Amino acid sequence: MSYTTADSLRTVTLDDVRGAQKMLSGVARVTAMEGSRHLSQMVGAPVHLKCENLQRTGSFKLRGAYVRIAGLLPEERAAGVVAASAGNHAQGVALASTLLGVRSTVFMPRGAPLPKISATEDYGAEVRLHGHVVDETLAAAQEYAERTGAVFIHPFDHHDIIAGQGTVGLEVLEQCPEVRTIVVGVGGGGLAAGIAVAVKSLRPDVRIVGVQAEGAAAYPPSLAAGRPVSVRKPVTMADGIKVGRPGDVPFRIVGELVDEVRTVTEDELSAALLLCLERAKLVVEPAGASPVAALLSRPDAFDGPVVAVLSGGNVDPVLMERVLRHGMAAQGRYLAVRLRLPDRPGALATLLGVLSGVDANVLDVSHVRTDPRLGLTEVEVELHLETKGPAHCAEVSQALHDAGYLVIG
Repeated sequence: MSYTTADSLRTVTLDDVRGAQKMLSGVARVTAMEGSRHLSQMVGAPVHLKCENLQRTGSFKLRGAYVRIAGLLPEERAAGVVAASAGNHAQGVALASTLLGVRSTVFMPRGAPLPKISATEDYGAEVRLHGHVVDETLAAAQEYAERTGAVFIHPFDHHDIIAGQGTVGLEVLEQCPEVRTIVVGVGGGGLAAGIAVAVKSLRPDVRIVGVQAEGAAAYPPSLAAGRPVSVRKPVTMADGIKVGRPGDVPFRIVGELVDEVRTVTEDELSAALLLCLERAKLVVEPAGASPVAALLSRPDAFDGPVVAVLSGGNVDPVLMERVLRHGMAAQGRYLAVRLRLPDRPGALATLLGVLSGVDANVLDVSHVRTDPRLGLTEVEVELHLETKGPAHCAEVSQALHDAGYLVIG
């Protein structure tokens, strides 16, 4: 089984993926496959997590980057490589280049998380910050390649990249030979395409489901149109799959071999990340948690055994804190309220007594006296509370109302 790429006459074949697997021996880890009792109970069939978040550099991206760079001619290696990425591809290219003795330059958006910038530099790349979105960063990297002769390493739109990512699919079949459904996050499509080539060549009965963030879902309209279609201003916390246009090369393969592409909301991504942390004890970035989000949103839609590919774990700690709070709020385990109190001694203590009476745990309190919207004898208080679920949130709100407090948000 093979697929002609859009940029050359070469094809992506099962032999290419197997060759990539041999090339990656001793370089990329064969990552763990962990069972999830909680998700298995929800789905009604065994669910396994393929932990690419535990891969070197924290994501699957090392696989494709290494195969691509290892295949360069000597004169191409001498010219160095250049890439553009918000983080995971950057780190994969940096480490792969260092392992192969190739000079690397990586362009990253100005807003890229500092831990990802630092990690990319630590792996050996020269980092240049340019633009505020990945499209601008990609353009800068391509201009650099044209000007200097460095080889541009695309994050997903190349047959060698797809072959490298496809090794994840071979490992899934080896670790879970009874698998019936594989769920994988989709950005540009390189990982999904590689897995599809590997798996469908050996097990055409296995269903492959791609998952995109609702605010950055370019594949559904593209598949409907029969050609790659751009999404203007994609918006999602899942920067690993925040891609505005499918790659030409993976698009052909995804269109032929991936059975379905689903979308998930930001709330579902938050809940999935929280579940991975609490139940599976795995640190996963929002893009990596997208397959779990799909399982949470429609647990009855997947035939098991199911393998969910956790594609990466490079999450900014600041984002992690925000996402966890968001996920807790979505589950009714976190409540933020603003209300007004009379500005007199003991008013705050009385309020806290009401909250204690309904067993709400106060995480922090913000006390404002000088806002021009407030009356002379008023203060505004914002409280962040840990709660026990939607019913408890309703109980807390009712207790505040019954005590005569005016809740304004």
